[in-house]
Amino acid sequence: MVAARLEEHGIETRAGAIGEMWSRGGPGESLCFSGANLIPLRGSQDDMRAFADRAVRWPRVCSSVVGRQELALPLWEILTRNWGPPRELRPEQPLLALDGPSLVSSDPKVRRVRADELDRYLVAAVAMFTEEIGVDPRVGDGGRSYRRRVASLINSGRAWARFEDGRVVFKAEVGAMSKRTGQIQGVWVHPDHRGLGLGTAGTATVADAVVASGRTASLYVNCFNTSARRAYAKIGFRQIATFATVLVD
Repeated sequence: MVAARLEEHGIETRAGAIGEMWSRGGPGESLCFSGANLIPLRGSQDDMRAFADRAVRWPRVCSSVVGRQELALPLWEILTRNWGPPRELRPEQPLLALDGPSLVSSDPKVRRVRADELDRYLVAAVAMFTEEIGVDPRVGDGGRSYRRRVASLINSGRAWARFEDGRVVFKAEVGAMSKRTGQIQGVWVHPDHRGLGLGTAGTATVADAVVASGRTASLYVNCFNTSARRAYAKIGFRQIATFATVLVD
């Protein structure tokens, strides 16, 4: 996630920048990205305290703390003293990777979404976001910023879907794309079509496209989502680390 943002936007400290990189003692020893997400990348417990101290000095800009479990949870433990209890804590999220062809057949009906399909795709994207995060992404500005975000993914060829009778029955996106990795997110199957294997085959299609581009396909999943974990294992994803996410009010 961080590599993709820095490759696209660079490192800026001006107002309105995509985020900042923080370090204490040099980036080889400690590193944290501060933007829409607060993402600790490396460091000791003392480094996490320093990052937390810096974060609470200014009005909060992030909506979540996310990263490797061994860094994100200690950082949040310090932050919660100032920011209060989280809206939701997801302490165990296996981080998965696939660097070769999927082990299952892909879905030939899953394809990149076209710009003129934005409105239909947006219905599914809102449903997925609300189901996964527990908040309607249109709250606050009537959905304008979320619509722009989804449109950007479509225009960059990173939104995938299977349409049936004019509606989305499977969707997924490559939310972050660095030179080395494509992070798959927003995997969703319409409730009327669950249990039919669409999620497995559809995710395989997207993962194969990422791998075919010369990148590793990656995603992270909640530990309690057993059906998704089984599907990703069938595809061939392997666990390489454990993430944690804290959703902040």
